[in-house]
Amino acid sequence: MSRKGQSITLSISDQDKAQLEAIARELGMMRGDRPNISGLVEAIARQQFLVAPNNDWSETRIQALAQAVHSLTDAGQIEEATKIASLLLERSELSIPLRKQIEDFLKTPPAAWRLEIEPYIRRQQPFQLVYRDAADRPWSFTIRHAQITFHEKREYLDCWCDETEGNQDLPELHHNWCLRLDRIPPGAAIVPVEGQWRSGLSQLEIEMHLFGGLAFAYKAKPADIKNDWLRDQPKVRQVVRQISNTFWFFREVLRYGKDCVVVSPESVRDRMRQEVRSLCSQYALEVRD
Repeated sequence: MSRKGQSITLSISDQDKAQLEAIARELGMMRGDRPNISGLVEAIARQQFLVAPNNDWSETRIQALAQAVHSLTDAGQIEEATKIASLLLERSELSIPLRKQIEDFLKTPPAAWRLEIEPYIRRQQPFQLVYRDAADRPWSFTIRHAQITFHEKREYLDCWCDETEGNQDLPELHHNWCLRLDRIPPGAAIVPVEGQWRSGLSQLEIEMHLFGGLAFAYKAKPADIKNDWLRDQPKVRQVVRQISNTFWFFREVLRYGKDCVVVSPESVRDRMRQEVRSLCSQYALEVRD
């Protein structure tokens, strides 16, 4: 006589049932052409498949993988970025904002625009592209110099463009734009245009003084053209640099806090004052001239 197996009844939602069926199908647990949930449970009980926690990844690991998605996307390796994004989406410890960001990425993965743009840069061929800013407003740029640059662990297209309307930087830097590659809309055309390729971005020379431990620990940047101690102030380091964008320059300077002062030109120093006033205003601090 054959012995009948023990039976159990699972009380689960339709959604959970569908998830179990998907897992059974993925693992090859089938009965004919239908996924076999009973066979899946039996295989787990016999330790043919291991069940592991899905909420034990550290925040460091999550952030590292999220950064890898950004870096691979910027490098034009969309397939690899999509695989890591899908892996992250399987985790239950993701924060709600990060989960939504990854879901949005997987719904409409960006085109590998870096692969499209780099040949124009190598050939020094001016080109035109369409771009959408953080508020999703469309822009069209005619680019006559471009370079792919890291800013705070992400790659951007720093470029010199004919268009200046909407640029909030200083007049000397109005032609310079900093564009995120993933904000070029899918399906947008990149087309060559007539005219000359420029040798570089517009530049502005600035001077700043460093104090305290920063003066001793500071490491010269590629754009620095002078980096030395002041003769009349032996504990103060003078740094002279060419900048092409005040936004990223101020982001660096604000990290240094009281140990860094912008000295010149006056236009940059005045904008730095405005940044400090705005920061103090957020903390209800009164600033006197």
